[in-house]
Amino acid sequence: MTVVTRFAPSPTGRLHVGNIRTALHNWLLAKKHDGRFLLRIDDTDAERSSEEYVEAIRSDLAWLGLAADGEERQSARLAVYREAFERLRAAGRVYRCYETAQELDLKRKVLLGRGLPPIYDRAGLALGEADHARFAEQGVAPHWRFALDRSEQIAWHDLVRGEQHFDPATLSDPVVRRADGSWLYMLPSAADDVSMGVTHVVRGEDHVSNTAVQIQMFTALGAEPPEFAHEALLVGSEGKLSKRLGSLGCDAFRERGLEPAAVIALLARLGTSLPVEPIADRAELIKSFDLSTFGRAPARFDDAELDRLNTAIVHQMDYAEVADRLPQGMDAAAWQAIRPNLERVSDAADWWRVVTGPIALPAFDEDTRAYLRHANRTLDWGPNTWKRWTDALKNSTERKGKALFLPLRQALTGQDSGPEMAALLPLLGEETVRRRLKRAAGEAE
Repeated sequence: MTVVTRFAPSPTGRLHVGNIRTALHNWLLAKKHDGRFLLRIDDTDAERSSEEYVEAIRSDLAWLGLAADGEERQSARLAVYREAFERLRAAGRVYRCYETAQELDLKRKVLLGRGLPPIYDRAGLALGEADHARFAEQGVAPHWRFALDRSEQIAWHDLVRGEQHFDPATLSDPVVRRADGSWLYMLPSAADDVSMGVTHVVRGEDHVSNTAVQIQMFTALGAEPPEFAHEALLVGSEGKLSKRLGSLGCDAFRERGLEPAAVIALLARLGTSLPVEPIADRAELIKSFDLSTFGRAPARFDDAELDRLNTAIVHQMDYAEVADRLPQGMDAAAWQAIRPNLERVSDAADWWRVVTGPIALPAFDEDTRAYLRHANRTLDWGPNTWKRWTDALKNSTERKGKALFLPLRQALTGQDSGPEMAALLPLLGEETVRRRLKRAAGEAE
């Protein structure tokens, strides 16, 4: 069996971190089994769907490196849903209802007031042809519900949550088609999974009751249900479901200068028993992906952890990976020298300005200026300049530690810390080093 997974966002907004995590886990599962990862745009809601968001979804997945092996749009598959609907209608598994939203709300309130679950009372099933004719004469079109089979429990083995059991008597028959003929989520999703050959569905645990309903839909359509894995939802670092997570997405990550590899490294293992590590190699993440490692507890998303991963991944990146994002003139040697001090690739521009100048200097006292004048005279440019120079200064001045090194760093970079001076010195070059030493010592350049 070829493993086929799918990611099915609605183009009614930007992808947020929870969506991204779902897409990633479906992609990882497919790739681990040499299968196919499909993108399905759930755009049956014409009023709320937007081409702008369709393009944003594609752009975000491309930025993350989650290439789909195929794409479908529900708006182009309406014939599939009509055919599935007619099959269910012929089998007596859908029925007409006429309650308004206000009437349904009142029914729910009455049941809740009695301490009962707010389950639809199946009043539509009791209507006869004369009732339907009367509604038709009044110009009232029906909406359609799927009739759950209440004769036996719904059960499946969930790849994260284990054995699942639902009593269909505790579930409402879901509306599958509105009075205007448009489709709700349940039936199109199930029909698509059947016709697209989806074998595995990884999604949030908030869909568990939907799965119970859809398993009966698959059976009613004569199809084997996919295997389901319902993962714990993300929570914010404060431990509660965070509204902020609903707006945190690829656009925010890009604005912060984060690497897609850092986002992938975090979300691939967040909520599992595997350690979250700065793994940039997708092959390693694919190999270690295992739904059995997923826990039931909410997965905590922490911005600070993402920042730490990003820094570690930047420190692993080769020059070829970042060359097109670096300042003009910055070569591989400069990247190697500056990279250990970066949190973002974009920070390289700040350090390159230190190399190219001009730099702002601190105010040096006369003793330090005299030391810098002596340092300039002692400088012997050549191989391994920094070590030979500082060894000579240590012997001639008896300075050591911070007193020896800090004035040199400040005079040459204007900073108290930064890249290794041994690597930075060749980037500056002898002429720049001597000119900056003279300036810092109060001598004419």
